[in-house]
Amino acid sequence: MRHTEFWARMDAALGPAYSRTWADQFVMAELGGRTAAQALADGVSTKQVWAAVWQALGLPASER
Repeated sequence: MRHTEFWARMDAALGPAYSRTWADQFVMAELGGRTAAQALADGVSTKQVWAAVWQALGLPASER
C-alpha cells in the first residue's frame, strides 16, 4: 500500500479534516506506543499501520 492510498483510507474513515490530527495524536500499542504518523515516519509499512488503525477504529472487514 502506498502512502497516498493509506491517507485516502484515513480520509474516508475519519474525514479529511480530522484524519491527520488523529494520526498525529492517537497512540497505539500495536505500533509500539507510537501514533500512526510516528510509525510511518519511522519506516513501519503502511500496511502494518493501516492494520493497527483499522483495529483501533473498529472498522468493518470490508475496510481491511
